[in-house]
Amino acid sequence: MATPDFILALRKKIGSDPLWLSGVTAVVMSEDRVLLAKRADNGTWTPVTGIIDPGEQPADAAAREVLEETGIVAVPERLAMVHVTDPVVYDNGDQTQYLDLVFRFAWQSGLPRPADGENTAVDWFPLDDLPPMSDDMCKRIAAAVSSEQAAQYVVSPRLAGDA
Repeated sequence: MATPDFILALRKKIGSDPLWLSGVTAVVMSEDRVLLAKRADNGTWTPVTGIIDPGEQPADAAAREVLEETGIVAVPERLAMVHVTDPVVYDNGDQTQYLDLVFRFAWQSGLPRPADGENTAVDWFPLDDLPPMSDDMCKRIAAAVSSEQAAQYVVSPRLAGDA
């Protein structure tokens, strides 16, 4: 996986200590099909995900990631979900956690292909026949395909108990 230059510069200063980053998930739809990529690092199927560059608008970052990773041109339709991922520890020991913004996108043009080496396969899947995925990724897709127009905000169990 290509690590953005700004993260490499930060890692020189903080080492493997926890790093808080902003990320995006692009759930790209074409009729009743969703675009999924099979990640090269762990072999799992997911919607397109990526890191927002400093100063980049989140929807622009998601559109960029879709094009870079899949060769697909897609346009954002709405923000579907805002949540915090579980902490991640990479093979090299780097620790990170993401504020993730999930967007629903509409396919505009292009044929799916693994375009940049971050994925080994890219394809369209009917919503009723998705490959095995983590519960987290299924929740991201469900939020994006929901008819609800407002974004879903995940509330921590600690705060939900106070309501």
